[in-house]
Amino acid sequence: MLPRMSIDDGRPLYWAPVPHVDAVPDRPRFGGVFAERNWRNVPGPFYAAGTDNCWVGRAHAPRHILYGGDGGHDSEFLYRQPRTLDELRLVLRGMADDPTIGWARDGDAHWTPSSVRAWWDDRSRLREWLTAKHRAFAESDRGQEREAATGLRDYLTYLDGDLARHLQAYVFFLDQGVAPSSRDRLPSL
Repeated sequence: MLPRMSIDDGRPLYWAPVPHVDAVPDRPRFGGVFAERNWRNVPGPFYAAGTDNCWVGRAHAPRHILYGGDGGHDSEFLYRQPRTLDELRLVLRGMADDPTIGWARDGDAHWTPSSVRAWWDDRSRLREWLTAKHRAFAESDRGQEREAATGLRDYLTYLDGDLARHLQAYVFFLDQGVAPSSRDRLPSL
């Protein structure tokens, strides 16, 4: 039996943020390319692809933006999609400081139910990376890395908790073109 749609902390499991972007003042310019996105981004409309490594996004959106990359370049990525207008404002403010214009908002045009499921199926790779990066950052002499370790721990908690339900709601949105209501059954991952 598929789980029913439910409300999470007073917020819907899926809220479509893209229609609200243009109403937010001081929004970033978007220039990221989906094929170049950081694989650590959570599926959804927003993602980072080729962002800088200035470590500024968490100052505005610490429950959404993290740092990590391959080859020693820790660029920014999104680990939690915004689910309210207030969260959207914080995320857009965090993205606006990126000088490379590496953020994008066209994920809905690229993600499919099957690609979201494939990302979810590969979550052991993400868990392994998060665990190793958290260990390194938590033991760092740099305060900025120790602070980022709290975000890595939050991402791990999210990965093991509500993320599956949020992705199920996103898959519903991708498949149906609307957010699920409380009467809808969510698809499996």
